[in-house]
Amino acid sequence: MTSAIWCCTGPRWSEGRPGIGWYAEQRGERTSLLAYGRWLAFTATGQRTCLGVRRSGRRNPCPTAAEVPARTGSAQCAECARLDRSFSVAADTRADDPRPYRVYLAWFGPGLIKVGITAEERGSARLLEQGAVTWTWLGRGPLMAARRTEELLRAALKVPDRIAYARKRTVRDRLPDTVARAGEVAGLHERAAALPGWPETLERLPCEIVDHGGVFGLAGLPRPVRQPERMTAGGTVAGLLAGAAGPDLHFADGLVVDARLLAGWVLTAAGPDAVTTVPLTGLATGEPAEQEGLF
Repeated sequence: MTSAIWCCTGPRWSEGRPGIGWYAEQRGERTSLLAYGRWLAFTATGQRTCLGVRRSGRRNPCPTAAEVPARTGSAQCAECARLDRSFSVAADTRADDPRPYRVYLAWFGPGLIKVGITAEERGSARLLEQGAVTWTWLGRGPLMAARRTEELLRAALKVPDRIAYARKRTVRDRLPDTVARAGEVAGLHERAAALPGWPETLERLPCEIVDHGGVFGLAGLPRPVRQPERMTAGGTVAGLLAGAAGPDLHFADGLVVDARLLAGWVLTAAGPDAVTTVPLTGLATGEPAEQEGLF
C-alpha cells in the first residue's frame, strides 16, 4: 500500500495554539500543532496545486488539480475561488444563514483597529486567525443585523473592516502593555455602545477584554526584518519558532513567514542543520501610520 501524500492547507489555530493544516485524499484533514522555542524546518516539493473547495467541514478536491501561483495568499484556482465565494458570508452570498452571529472589535496595534463579524459557533477562532492582539465582543444576533451593525460602527467610529497583514506584522514586537491596549479597546467599546441606530434584533454585549499577547508569544518577540517572497520547489524555511499571530510564523532570527504561502505545497521535514533558502525580501519597519478610517 502506498503512503498518503499530505498537502499543506496553510495556517490553523486549534485549542488556542498555532498549527499547520494538512489534507490527503481518502484520508481527510489533520493539524500539526506548533510550539514556541522549538526548531521548525521544512522543504517544499513538486508544485503548488489548488486545494479545491471546503463545504460543510469536508474538502472537495479541485477537479483539475490546477497549479496556482506561488506568490498569492490563496491556494485556489480561479474556478474554485469563484465557487467558494458563491457560498460565502464575507461575499454577502449567504443572507439567509440562520446561525447567530457576533460583532467584535479587534485591536492589532496602535491605530490599527477594526470591526467585524463571525459566526457565534466559531467562538474566538476568527480573532486568532486574524492576529487580533486585544479584542472584545460588541453584540450578537441574526446575520443581517450583525452586518448592519458592523457597517454602522465602521462609519461612526471611522474604523475599517480590514487591515492588511503587512501592517499588522511590523508592529508586534513593540506594542504598548496590556493595560494600554485594553484601555484603547474599552474606550471604543464605550463609544460604540452609546451610538444610536443599532438594529433592535441585535443584543448588545458588555465589554469583556481578551488579550492574546501570551497566546501569540509576543513577550520578547524579535523585530521582523525579512519574509519569504514565495515558496519554491526545493526551497527550505528553517529556524527557531518564537511566536505566531494570525497566519504569521515569527522566527528568532527576525524571519516572519505568512503560512498562507505554504498552502498547496507538499512539505517535507528538513534536518537540524537546514537553512532558509527560499527567496526573501525585507520588511518595512517604520512606525505605523495613523489609521485614516475606511479603506
